[in-house]
Amino acid sequence: MAHTESLWPRLADLPLVVESCEYERLHAVLAHEFERVTTHVRLAGGGVEGVGEDVSVHVEDGTSLHEARPALPLAGVWTLAGFCDHLATLDPWPRPPEWEAARRYRTWAFESAALDLALRQAGRSLHDALGLEPRPVRFVNSLGLGEQPSIEHVRRRLARSPGVRFKLDAEATWAPALVDEVAATGAVDTIDFKGRYGFEVEDPAALGALYDRVLAAFPDAYLEDPHDLPEIARRLGAHVERVSYDAPIHTADDIGATSPPGRVVNVKPSRIGSLRELFEVYARCARERRPMYGGGMGELGVGRGQIELLAALFHADAPNDVAPSAYNEDAPAGELPGSPLTPRPDAVGFRWAA
Repeated sequence: MAHTESLWPRLADLPLVVESCEYERLHAVLAHEFERVTTHVRLAGGGVEGVGEDVSVHVEDGTSLHEARPALPLAGVWTLAGFCDHLATLDPWPRPPEWEAARRYRTWAFESAALDLALRQAGRSLHDALGLEPRPVRFVNSLGLGEQPSIEHVRRRLARSPGVRFKLDAEATWAPALVDEVAATGAVDTIDFKGRYGFEVEDPAALGALYDRVLAAFPDAYLEDPHDLPEIARRLGAHVERVSYDAPIHTADDIGATSPPGRVVNVKPSRIGSLRELFEVYARCARERRPMYGGGMGELGVGRGQIELLAALFHADAPNDVAPSAYNEDAPAGELPGSPLTPRPDAVGFRWAA
């Protein structure tokens, strides 16, 4: 049953003892030889440890947590809500980040670690504390089709994992024949236009033609983050039920405030940043009966399992962009897990069992 009121009060008063904080560098080479670096935040207290993951930095420029190692005044006896309120008064950045949104990603690392620690100190799991039952998680593999767009990326992944479904990053350089080839796979659930990152549209006519091709070829796919342009809004007028938003969603108040209008929400915990606000987003979507699906930010460690766990609790049967991290590699070693993922929450804490 969907909960139309926030479940945050079920967690807010959890006791929390923090004695120390450590940072751990994570590194991997992903698809297209992209080097990804993230940081584990490790909060310890009472003989146990809570872990979160900071995904805010793409280049090691001295601002990552494992480089800067900020000595924040986190030690103390708190409630979970009190810790989060205290955290909001601190600045864990040695200098302002390049992107203001990165502050939310870093906040999520500390708050998710604190939630994990509080639950472990209480000897409880997240699903027990919330009164929810985790369900098998349907997921998609998020892909770009390359600088020289080709269906080969899709074909290779389908050969390796025949049942996999996709979220694809659309490009104005997609030729009509390529769109038809990809559509013929019948394996695409979401098309991401990435129209909300402030990039200049160099060729409006080519962009409009891309939307026309996508709308015709993928009549059932979600249409994520469309460009806020009058000519695009006109094209999407009959497709409100499958327009979804990710980048503009930081709080519950952002839902429904986008143009062109859309009904669907990509709930990305790290982009929201705050536990309190995350549960407000879940509640508003439930009240308004908005479809939800989950999204990640290239997590390499505990963070990926945490968003898979949240998907299992709140929107399991959706095209969740939370595929296991191996799906982000060009040539993953070993067998790839299939969708849906069998729920495997840890017996205590806020983690997906390894």
